[in-house]
Amino acid sequence: MSSHGLWVEKYRPQDLSTYVGNESLKTQVERFLGDGNVPHLLLYGKAGGGKTTLAKIIVNNVDCDYLYINASDERNIDVVRDKLKTFASSIGFKSMKVVILDESDYMTPMAQAALRNLMETFSKHCRFILTCNYVEKIIDPIQSRCQTYKIIPPSKKQVALHAKNILEKENISFDLDDLALVVTAGYPDMRKVINELQRMSIDGKLNVDKDGMIHNEFKLQFLDAIRNGEGISVIRKMVADSNFTDYTELYRLLYDEVESFGVEKMPEIIADISKGSYQDVLVVDKEINFIATVSQILGRI
Repeated sequence: MSSHGLWVEKYRPQDLSTYVGNESLKTQVERFLGDGNVPHLLLYGKAGGGKTTLAKIIVNNVDCDYLYINASDERNIDVVRDKLKTFASSIGFKSMKVVILDESDYMTPMAQAALRNLMETFSKHCRFILTCNYVEKIIDPIQSRCQTYKIIPPSKKQVALHAKNILEKENISFDLDDLALVVTAGYPDMRKVINELQRMSIDGKLNVDKDGMIHNEFKLQFLDAIRNGEGISVIRKMVADSNFTDYTELYRLLYDEVESFGVEKMPEIIADISKGSYQDVLVVDKEINFIATVSQILGRI
């Protein structure tokens, strides 16, 4: 077991036998590894669902030199022209080269166009594994060059069993109800669940902030309702039942996550959020003002 201080890295699966979920895809990956021939892959799905872990399992189990790039940090065309092209075109010591482009949906369209050319030019000896949350942000020419797979988050039961196993290996005492609360609040983001467990493990015991967990769970449910285009009546009831009184966090949440639900109308939606946030300090009934803001946003997406 790794000595890494972060549990999310220490307990990251190193092979398919310990990878949680996506059984049918694991069968496909086993075939790739058995043949020693990995195609270009595009793995997409929700954050914390196992995309990066699966990509790393692949490169760790084939004879390859590999390069890892987080495209949210290095997203422009210069990275493709310089770093990626240099790696793909140079002579390697192994039979194959693999590039993992994590969070590739952050890459600019120009950078993606340059990447498409690299994928074609060096396809004989260099493969690309792209991960992203939003596959629709990846240009069609790249999608057509990849085998595309949706990564389905593990079930809550699978996440809970994995989390329980980590706590036991770390000799952390815990109450099953508390563990269930942490899993529910963070699901389907397994990475978030593991990070929360480590944060709350103090002096050999899991100490759960139950009010905070319920608070965070509501924010996740609210955001999912926006993304799924739930009607305003559903969201109004959700907000009313949440007992929220300070809406500052929710305005900030909408702003931080606007790319996930309203990228095509981002300027207008940000203006709506700004107006609602400003009026929040002036109005008598903050809930009505917030729901009016949400209604405006829903009308744009």
